[in-house]
Formats: sequence, structure tokens, C-alpha cells
Amino acid sequence: MKALVIGAALSGIAISKLLINKGYDVYLTDMKEVKDKEDLKSLGIKVYDNGHPDSLKDIDYDLIIKNPGIKYDAPFVKYFCDKGYFMHNEVDIALRYAPNYKYAAITGTNGKTTTTTLLGELLKYKDNKSFACGNIGLPVSQIVLENGDDDIDLAIEIAAFQLVAMEDFHPIVSVCMNLTPDHIDYFKELDRYYKAKMLVYKGQSADGWFLENIDDEKIVEYAKDIKCKVITFSIDKKADLMVKNDKVTLFDETLFELKDLRLPGKHNLYNAMVASAMAYKMGVKTCDIQDGIRKFKGVKHRLEYVDTIDGITYYNDSKGTNPDATKVALESFDKVILLAGGYDKKTGFKEIVPYLDRVKKMYVYGDTKYEIQKIYPEAIVCDDLKEATIKAKEEARSGDIILLSPMCASWDQFNNFEERGDYFVELVKSFRI
Repeated sequence: MKALVIGAALSGIAISKLLINKGYDVYLTDMKEVKDKEDLKSLGIKVYDNGHPDSLKDIDYDLIIKNPGIKYDAPFVKYFCDKGYFMHNEVDIALRYAPNYKYAAITGTNGKTTTTTLLGELLKYKDNKSFACGNIGLPVSQIVLENGDDDIDLAIEIAAFQLVAMEDFHPIVSVCMNLTPDHIDYFKELDRYYKAKMLVYKGQSADGWFLENIDDEKIVEYAKDIKCKVITFSIDKKADLMVKNDKVTLFDETLFELKDLRLPGKHNLYNAMVASAMAYKMGVKTCDIQDGIRKFKGVKHRLEYVDTIDGITYYNDSKGTNPDATKVALESFDKVILLAGGYDKKTGFKEIVPYLDRVKKMYVYGDTKYEIQKIYPEAIVCDDLKEATIKAKEEARSGDIILLSPMCASWDQFNNFEERGDYFVELVKSFRI
């Protein structure tokens, strides 16, 4: 048996290792240089990098797997499509070797990563192994290779690119969090993108659940021909999964209380509602769901709760590298003390102006400190993030929120936003000493 894997990112390498283990002759190709090429070759994988040689077109393959980010009209891919090959997805193929796995599928334009991460944390309360995986970074095929067909639960973040390449994907519970315009470059038409998202429930059995967001008009419009059980959810309306008396309830059973959710913002309430309902369907006890909700701090560097010290609460949104991201962060609070600044990408900051009424004080630093001060003249200018954080802490009062959401890249003072966020978290921790 012969398999061609197009694209040597994490998932491509992982599925290549799994297939060679299952007896395939594996041909792995990428337009760029493949890291650890010699290690892959030592396993028997035939690696072709820095381009796709024509010699690969002369082979008859039993299976072709394409990285979901590679477009179907890419010449090398199109050649095989025109010959009648189906472009498989790594997730679908990997799960064929693990029929005992139980998994939830999370898709949607926004909110996938937080929901998947939280569900992964909730699944840990069960006795068997569990993983948050898929588009979140950990390939499903790596889990299958390392664990075999064991009793394992998965929280899978799945993209529209992946869903169009699924033949046998049957989650126990699925959701499309929301639908907004995106990826027109890939799907050409918005209608095709929305329909691709709805493929998440295509293979589910009658006893499976699809969680339908009835607050989203596009989901209500596109969620059709559903063969599994539909569980409606809403923040504002009566639904199967809803907010009632300051609690999130599923069929009138309390999953968690709103006061226990540390993640700010309406969008995070949706994320927590979905993750808790999925965990419930997959067998997590309600008492464990409630404990998990209380402990969850969020995805690292995305409105991540850091600590509350002397009544002052700190949030790390270092991933807010542009004004639009900071806008979402500001919408999550009534008033904040904002730390902003960094590398100047020359994009300007005018779009944040309508949201500045949510800023109580602002401390600016880095290359952009004076540019940001132009839109918020009362901003206190500092040299670096450390000075800005310490000054904000000294002048804050109990009940205040200090939010790092820089609106800028990190490259003036840090290598990346992760390093910047980690620095901020460690600085806050030092305030307890």
C-alpha cells in the first residue's frame, strides 16, 4: 500500500509516522525544507522537500492526505484531484485506527480554541486518558500512534478546511460556535464556507448531539438535515442549554454558576456553556464540571486570568497584537487599567477610539507609546512593560482590573507575544512575594 502526504507540518509528519507504522509505503512532500528529514527517512519515510518532484505523479497511491491549509487549486494538488483522487484529512484517517475513541468536535469562526481547551480540562476528571487536539496543535495521529486504540476521549478543534475532507468522522457531540465571514480566499464563496462548517454533524449517529447556537442567525439558517439530536443553546433565549437564575442549565440541571466563571466577556460564556454541555454528554459528572469551571483560567495569552492580589485583578492578553484584538478584550469589561504598546506595525490605532470609554487609566510603553498617547492624551508614558506594570499596580485600588492588551506586536522588547505574556505573568507573581 502506498500513501502520499502533501505538507510536512505537524499533522503531516504525525500521519506519516502512523501510516509507516501501519505498513504503508509513505511519500512525504513539502514546498519547504522538512525539519528532521533524516530522522523521518530512518523510519522508512521517503521525504521530498523544497518542492514537489514530478516523479511523485507517476506512482499509484492507495491514499493521499493533504494538509488542510493547502488549496485545492495548487497545481500539485489539482493534478491528483483531476485524476480522481480524494484528498483525505489526517484526523479522519488517524481515527480509523482508533474505533474505540470517543470524541467531541468543535468548529466555528471564533471561540474554537478556548472551548476545546476547556473541554480538554473537563475530560481529565474521567478515569481514562483524554486530550485536546486537532487544529489546536496536537495531531490526532500522534495520539493514536503513541496510545493505540485505547479507551480515550478527545476534544477536537476542527476547521472548515478539514471538514471538507472527512469521510468517516462521527463525533459523539459537535458544535459550530458561530458563523461570520472568513476564508473567502480558500472557499471563494461565503456560502461554501458556511456549508463546510455544517459538515461537522454529517456523520453523527442518531444518539449523538449537535449543539445549535440559536443566538446566531447564520447557524439557524444553515443548520439543516441534522440526523442526530439537536440541543439548542442561547444566552438570551429559552433553550435546552441556557442561562437561568445566574446559572447555566442543561434541561434544567445546573452545570455551573455564572459567578464561578473566571473568563470575562459574553463570548467566553458561550465557550464555557458549550464545553460544559459537551463534557456532560461525554460522561463528566456535574460536580466535576463545576470544579473545572472554577479552576479554568483560559487559554494562555488570550484574556488569561493571572491572579487577584490585594483586590486588584490581572489579565494577560498578550496575544492582542492589533487594535481589533484589544477591542474584543475591552468589550469584556466595564472599566480597565490598560497596559498597551510595543513594536510599531504602522497600522494606526484609530479603530480603538470608540472603546476608550472602557479605559479607566492607560499606561503606554515601547516604540508606540507616543502614537498611542495621541489617541488617549491622559496615558502615562513608560519606558517598558515592567515600568508600566509596576506603576499601574502602585496606583490601582481594590476592585480594579489591570489588563495587558498591547495592540502591538512584541518585537521591540520581546521575541514574540508568548515571551511578553510570560514575562507579565512572572512580574505579577512577584507582587505576592
